[in-house]
Amino acid sequence: MMSATSTLAMTHFVTLADSFDKDKVTPGVLGFIVFAVIGGAVWLLMKSMNKQMKKVDFEEGPEEGEAVTTASTTPKAATPKAAEPKTG
Repeated sequence: MMSATSTLAMTHFVTLADSFDKDKVTPGVLGFIVFAVIGGAVWLLMKSMNKQMKKVDFEEGPEEGEAVTTASTTPKAATPKAAEPKTG
């Protein structure tokens, strides 16, 4: 047996359904929720990607032709010599 409240609610839904154009497609609340979840996931992925890209220490190496000339012309740092013991 249905209560008066549920009967009244069903009659309101039926009248709303009759006035609804069955040829028109609308996403509704479920469509909005799915869209919001996808948007949130994209935002989190972009945030994570930026965090990972900041960790990358990218230094562009010299090209092949420059590698030989740069290595030979780069002065090496002077290394201190150890004090030699005096003999004599």
